[in-house]
Amino acid sequence: MNLTLHVWRQKERTAAGAFVKYAMSDVSEHMSFLEMLDVLNERLAGQGQDPVAFEHDCREGICGSCGFMINGRPHGPMSRTTVCQLHMRSFKEGDELYLEPWRASAFPVLKDLVVDRVAMDRIVQAGGYISINTGNAPEANTTAVPKTLADQSFDNAACIQCGACVAACPNASAMLFTSAKVAHLNLLPQGVPERYERATSMVLAMDKEDFGHCTWHGECAEACPKGIPLTSIARMNGEFTVANLLRSPQATGGDGGG
Repeated sequence: MNLTLHVWRQKERTAAGAFVKYAMSDVSEHMSFLEMLDVLNERLAGQGQDPVAFEHDCREGICGSCGFMINGRPHGPMSRTTVCQLHMRSFKEGDELYLEPWRASAFPVLKDLVVDRVAMDRIVQAGGYISINTGNAPEANTTAVPKTLADQSFDNAACIQCGACVAACPNASAMLFTSAKVAHLNLLPQGVPERYERATSMVLAMDKEDFGHCTWHGECAEACPKGIPLTSIARMNGEFTVANLLRSPQATGGDGGG
């Protein structure tokens, strides 16, 4: 298979970037997309040129490290698939592919296809944990969890923090990511005592970063490789609203503090 790649090359965050054209020949349909880029980088290194920088780790769709735009779509043309799981059989002879990094103010480009996603880490640090002292670890079966809630929590916990939802959103919103991190703890009994504090802390942390606002385009859920549903955003909005009502002067009988 012969392909033409147009790859975004940018030496550093403050440098200007541009697409560079590369011709790829004899590409096997059994290669993964990243393996195809490995072949390109071996060629570039052999020619004394700077290889294309892209993130990867597990190459099994688990870690969330990989991710960039392929012809304007996060992770490429296949649904529920990360770039590392994408295979060249998804393309055809003579295709021209444009590869570019996530486009979001909160994700500054570090080099080529690599962006800085530390803003998402800060959102998790704001409340993506359970801090209540429960003493020694209890027997797992002593806390009953309804299966429907367990399933919903597991579905949200599947989020790998890749950033595709932000890249797909026309506003570069991080609502789907944040809501998944909120929901996978808030749905479980262990997360209930801090549910409103968690929702507030993580939403406020998200607002401090340079993400856009959610206007329910739904592109985030379409691009998510793990299928996080839009209902997670609705759930988080509801819990954030309740948290604000509980902290209001009318609810607290005071000035809303505490």
